Amino acid sequence: MVYPPLTRCRAFDTIPQPWMAEYYGQRASAGTLLIAEATIVDQDGQGFPHTPGIFSSEQTEAWKPVVKAVRDKGAVFFCQLWHVGRASHNAYQKDGKPPVSSSEVKIASEKWKTCIMPDGSLSEYPVPAALDKQGIKDKVQAYRKAARNAIDAGFNGIELHGAHGYLIDQFTKDSVNKRTDEYGGSIENRCRFALEVVTAVAEEIGAERVGIRLSPFSTFNDATDTTPYSTIIYLVEQLNARFPNMAYLHMVEPRVDGVESKEPGDKSLTPFRKIWKGPMISAGGHTKETGAAAVAKGDADLVAYGRIWIANPDLPLRFQKGADLNPYDRNTFYSQGKEGYLDYPFLEEAK
Repeated sequence: MVYPPLTRCRAFDTIPQPWMAEYYGQRASAGTLLIAEATIVDQDGQGFPHTPGIFSSEQTEAWKPVVKAVRDKGAVFFCQLWHVGRASHNAYQKDGKPPVSSSEVKIASEKWKTCIMPDGSLSEYPVPAALDKQGIKDKVQAYRKAARNAIDAGFNGIELHGAHGYLIDQFTKDSVNKRTDEYGGSIENRCRFALEVVTAVAEEIGAERVGIRLSPFSTFNDATDTTPYSTIIYLVEQLNARFPNMAYLHMVEPRVDGVESKEPGDKSLTPFRKIWKGPMISAGGHTKETGAAAVAKGDADLVAYGRIWIANPDLPLRFQKGADLNPYDRNTFYSQGKEGYLDYPFLEEAK
């Protein structure tokens, strides 16, 4: 069982707060893998209010008691490294500059075009600035430094957020990447940035401590790919060849799109599962029954449970005992208080 990265918007001014130790500690138990909420690798990587960072010494120090609370419970704890790229606004950027991306293509679809501003108001996303060659190198190094900081904070490893239309995905998917240099055009070129980031963090902390999350079929943040199978199969094959001891591949099921459920049609993670040689996590709308079936069929080695684990801090115990589940309250997923964060009852309390 895996607790996946779930943004909770309670790290004020990007600094992990003491109550996060209680939150993650509540959800930790021996034998589980917890992945920390998406965590910013660079000053310009933020796109939501009160999301944590791990690019400064202050942030790294603040993570230490959070990590200790989890590891003291016998759980494994990875930190998801995140740069939102164009899914940001000038208001989050130094000197009010536009956010960066692979290309000057804004998030424009009616469904995804709204950005949550630092004060909680809403605005449309701006046109981003395309990273130049030096900018790309700088971002690769930002991931490297953040990975080192994560290990220094006590995390067992890191997960690269290569999904859901954020920076790595903005290079990988051709609806966003319109570059004509060696980082755009062909599948090989569009996957270059992702592979450079994996290489950098693997060199820094060891490939066995590195996982990556991918969402081939997602349209979240207006990021789509015309050849999702070919693109991600190429990327997975390269990861197999270059990093045979990589920690895991974390794949998002086609039945979810961001926070929404949808019909998967004929889309499936099976082609990726067949070629990936390491451990694989399946995420997206799983129940106890579908998770058990996925493992039994060999479709996944590990299964992530998000919303129901938010509402049930002792979810592994509830699964073991066949107990009823607390309902989750979506209204408090991204609020800034303790309500819907530390107050979900444990099994004994619920009786």
